[in-house]
Amino acid sequence: MFPDIASYPANPALLFRTATRPTCQRSANTTFESAQGIMAEEQKQKKTSIPEFVNQVRSETRKVVWPTRQETIRTAIFVFIMMVVLSLFFLGVDSVFSAVVKFLLTLAS
Repeated sequence: MFPDIASYPANPALLFRTATRPTCQRSANTTFESAQGIMAEEQKQKKTSIPEFVNQVRSETRKVVWPTRQETIRTAIFVFIMMVVLSLFFLGVDSVFSAVVKFLLTLAS
Protein backbone atom coordinates (compact mmCIF):
# COMPACT_ATOMS: atom_id res chain seq x y z
CA MET A 1 0.00 0.00 0.00
CA PHE A 2 2.72 2.49 0.95
CA PRO A 3 5.88 2.92 -1.17
CA ASP A 4 9.10 1.48 0.14
CA ILE A 5 11.09 4.02 2.19
CA ALA A 6 14.33 2.74 0.66
CA SER A 7 13.25 4.00 -2.77
CA TYR A 8 13.32 7.64 -1.60
CA PRO A 9 16.56 9.62 -1.89
CA ALA A 10 18.54 10.27 1.30
CA ASN A 11 18.25 14.02 0.86
CA PRO A 12 14.55 15.10 0.72
CA ALA A 13 15.45 18.10 -1.47
CA LEU A 14 16.53 15.71 -4.22
CA LEU A 15 13.02 14.30 -4.33
CA PHE A 16 11.71 17.61 -5.64
CA ARG A 17 14.59 18.21 -8.03
CA THR A 18 14.23 14.87 -9.74
CA ALA A 19 10.44 14.95 -10.02
CA THR A 20 9.16 15.51 -13.52
CA ARG A 21 7.00 18.57 -13.87
CA PRO A 22 4.55 19.20 -16.67
CA THR A 23 5.69 21.91 -19.01
CA CYS A 24 3.45 24.51 -20.53
CA GLN A 25 3.24 24.24 -24.30
CA ARG A 26 2.45 27.93 -24.77
CA SER A 27 4.71 30.71 -23.69
CA ALA A 28 3.46 33.95 -22.20
CA ASN A 29 4.41 35.73 -25.42
CA THR A 30 2.24 33.40 -27.51
CA THR A 31 -0.74 34.00 -25.22
CA PHE A 32 -0.20 37.75 -25.43
CA GLU A 33 -0.03 37.63 -29.21
CA SER A 34 -3.25 35.62 -29.44
CA ALA A 35 -4.98 38.12 -27.13
CA GLN A 36 -3.81 40.94 -29.39
CA GLY A 37 -5.23 39.10 -32.40
CA ILE A 38 -8.62 38.71 -30.72
CA MET A 39 -8.70 42.39 -29.79
CA ALA A 40 -7.77 43.43 -33.32
CA GLU A 41 -10.51 41.19 -34.71
CA GLU A 42 -13.08 42.76 -32.39
CA GLN A 43 -12.02 46.25 -33.46
CA LYS A 44 -12.50 45.33 -37.12
CA GLN A 45 -16.14 44.44 -36.49
CA LYS A 46 -18.75 47.06 -37.34
CA LYS A 47 -19.43 49.45 -34.47
CA THR A 48 -23.02 49.81 -33.29
CA SER A 49 -24.65 53.13 -34.07
CA ILE A 50 -26.48 55.06 -31.35
CA PRO A 51 -30.02 54.49 -32.76
CA GLU A 52 -29.29 50.76 -33.14
CA PHE A 53 -28.00 50.65 -29.55
CA VAL A 54 -31.18 52.35 -28.28
CA ASN A 55 -33.32 49.85 -30.20
CA GLN A 56 -31.35 46.96 -28.69
CA VAL A 57 -31.80 48.39 -25.19
CA ARG A 58 -35.56 48.76 -25.76
CA SER A 59 -35.90 45.19 -27.03
CA GLU A 60 -33.95 43.83 -24.05
CA THR A 61 -36.04 45.92 -21.64
CA ARG A 62 -39.22 44.39 -23.08
CA LYS A 63 -37.89 40.94 -22.14
CA VAL A 64 -37.62 41.86 -18.45
CA VAL A 65 -40.34 40.41 -16.23
CA TRP A 66 -41.24 43.28 -13.93
CA PRO A 67 -42.73 42.50 -10.48
CA THR A 68 -46.36 43.32 -9.89
CA ARG A 69 -47.41 45.99 -7.41
CA GLN A 70 -48.49 43.31 -4.92
CA GLU A 71 -45.11 41.53 -5.17
CA THR A 72 -43.27 44.82 -4.65
CA ILE A 73 -45.32 45.71 -1.57
CA ARG A 74 -44.93 42.19 -0.13
CA THR A 75 -41.15 42.31 -0.64
CA ALA A 76 -40.89 45.80 0.92
CA ILE A 77 -42.85 44.64 4.00
CA PHE A 78 -40.64 41.55 4.32
CA VAL A 79 -37.49 43.70 4.13
CA PHE A 80 -38.85 46.07 6.79
CA ILE A 81 -39.73 43.19 9.14
CA MET A 82 -36.29 41.61 8.70
CA MET A 83 -34.66 44.99 9.37
CA VAL A 84 -36.56 45.33 12.66
CA VAL A 85 -35.78 41.74 13.72
CA LEU A 86 -32.07 42.06 12.94
CA SER A 87 -31.80 45.47 14.61
CA LEU A 88 -33.35 44.04 17.80
CA PHE A 89 -31.01 41.04 17.62
CA PHE A 90 -27.93 43.23 17.31
CA LEU A 91 -29.22 45.52 20.08
CA GLY A 92 -29.42 42.46 22.35
CA VAL A 93 -25.95 41.23 21.37
CA ASP A 94 -24.50 44.71 21.90
CA SER A 95 -26.19 44.99 25.31
CA VAL A 96 -24.80 41.62 26.40
CA PHE A 97 -21.27 42.53 25.30
CA SER A 98 -21.59 45.92 27.02
CA ALA A 99 -22.66 44.27 30.28
CA VAL A 100 -19.78 41.76 30.08
CA VAL A 101 -17.22 44.53 29.46
CA LYS A 102 -18.63 46.63 32.34
CA PHE A 103 -18.46 43.59 34.62
CA LEU A 104 -14.85 42.88 33.62
CA LEU A 105 -13.89 46.52 34.19
CA THR A 106 -15.41 46.46 37.70
CA LEU A 107 -13.28 43.37 38.44
CA ALA A 108 -10.14 45.18 37.28
CA SER A 109 -10.67 48.20 39.55
